[in-house]
Amino acid sequence: MFVDMSERGGAVHVVTTRRRYKGRVYETHLLRRSYREDGRVKNETLGNLSHLPAPVVDLVRRALRGETLVPVAERLEVLGSRAHGHVQAVRRAMQRLGIESLISSRPSPERDRVCALIAARVLAPHTKLATTRWWHTSTLAEEFGVSAADADDLYAAMDWLLERQPVIERKLASRHLGEGSLALYDLSSSYFEGTHCPLGKIGYSRDGKKHKLQVNYGLMTTRQGCPISVSVYAGNTADTKTLMPQVAKLKESFGVERVVLVGDRGMISHKAIGELKDIDGMAWITALKSTQIRGLVEAGALQLGLFDERNLFEFSDPAYPGERLIACRNPELAKLRAHKRQALLAATTLELEQIRERVARGALQGAAAIGVKLGRVLDKYKVGKHFELIITDTAVNYQVLEPQVAAEAALDGIYVIRTGVPKKQMSAPEAVRSYKALAQVERAFRSLKTVDLKIRPIHHRLESRVRAHIFLCMLAYYVEWHLLEAWRTLLFADEDQAAKATRDPVAPAKRSAAALEKSHTHSTADGAPAHSLRTLIAELATLVRNTCRTHGALQHPATFELLTTPTALQSRAFQLLDQIAV
Repeated sequence: MFVDMSERGGAVHVVTTRRRYKGRVYETHLLRRSYREDGRVKNETLGNLSHLPAPVVDLVRRALRGETLVPVAERLEVLGSRAHGHVQAVRRAMQRLGIESLISSRPSPERDRVCALIAARVLAPHTKLATTRWWHTSTLAEEFGVSAADADDLYAAMDWLLERQPVIERKLASRHLGEGSLALYDLSSSYFEGTHCPLGKIGYSRDGKKHKLQVNYGLMTTRQGCPISVSVYAGNTADTKTLMPQVAKLKESFGVERVVLVGDRGMISHKAIGELKDIDGMAWITALKSTQIRGLVEAGALQLGLFDERNLFEFSDPAYPGERLIACRNPELAKLRAHKRQALLAATTLELEQIRERVARGALQGAAAIGVKLGRVLDKYKVGKHFELIITDTAVNYQVLEPQVAAEAALDGIYVIRTGVPKKQMSAPEAVRSYKALAQVERAFRSLKTVDLKIRPIHHRLESRVRAHIFLCMLAYYVEWHLLEAWRTLLFADEDQAAKATRDPVAPAKRSAAALEKSHTHSTADGAPAHSLRTLIAELATLVRNTCRTHGALQHPATFELLTTPTALQSRAFQLLDQIAV
């Protein structure tokens, strides 16, 4: 509706009324003229503005009040926009964690650059050269005071950081490892791009890169998975060779008199346990290998019939003096392994039968040629130990060793925890839960290696740079671990962490009903979209810092910065960071 105000007298204004209907609030915006007639104030409705967007209604209201409204483009110019929200979130988390004082008590350009590298690794892991190019697309370089730093400056900062690693790890241990606490330890590896680093060796590859040089690194965490320290070894170093240096670090460097070290069956060997028994205050939790379990069954020390009544019981054996053995059976795992074994046996039998038929009709002859074909099948399915083969130049026969299969099947889902922790200090169920806590270290390795921190492939040539790179990634994971904990309600993560302490230690780990609902609906309890860490960081990055200036009479108008308004989700994410504490 068009109204010619020149034809009418009186004050024109906008009146807004609100009414509630069926739980909803409805607004009505009316354009009205107020005037006097016969000494009385009257109002005339000139038009209904309710169909207009709220910002337009507001502009009409302000114009009628006498404000001078000028198009923004005529007075304001945006010179640039940089992603800021994700930088602000990580920086706030680092402030809550006291990362600056953790790295060094004295301010320095090197400390600023290390902090910037940690934040950049969390937000957008790149090579050091790529990092110096990326961080100017955000506010990171400005926020951390490293705008002028180049790749050489970052390499120098890494060298400086490596010198401080013992001090930093000692501070972390003091924060998170008290007397008698649980320390988790495991080893992993990452491959190199290059051939000149002295640490690069061919070894057991956990990346599936069998023919690439690699480096090994051992990670120590708290029971909850919070990283404490990392040690770097040549790529061909055996797991067991790395254990005692960790013990020395705990006792001598960190000054922890009493500690329980948890490691898998390949890490804490029988020989290592003999050494641990001679160290005061040093206890351990590990598990027996399958051959050791079979030996106990054959000797009658482990009675499988007891599993008919319960899935967890404690026993002892003279072969393990002064130690506790806790036998566990996971029925669901037993069914899974039995099904898998039968599938592999069936697939192997099918292909062996095809080879036998070829030999029978003369299409394949010669014991050597037949043996090669059979060997490929057995190697493919990994169940050759369950078959007996008879090979000649013109025939092949086979049979499944049923007693052997049955003996193996009897141990399906059974594992035995081995520990030197006294019963009065830790119950059998708690010892099992403590061993299963090693999954937290595996979670850390996944974050370090894959989409989050991308520790691999390693591009550095110098041994010191490789060590510094891995330590830097560990510090980034320290920040990320606390972010994940603080943001559990916004992520797909399970919020019911307390249930882990009371659940059946033998049963497979299960997510809570609330976590399953998140996964199913892709939303949190309040109906907001659930996020992964990466998508939440991307969402925060949409909060940008704009550099602006005004048009006017000034020859050189000043610039100023203007932040976009945070969304409800972004505001909630920042609020949750306040719960981070050390």
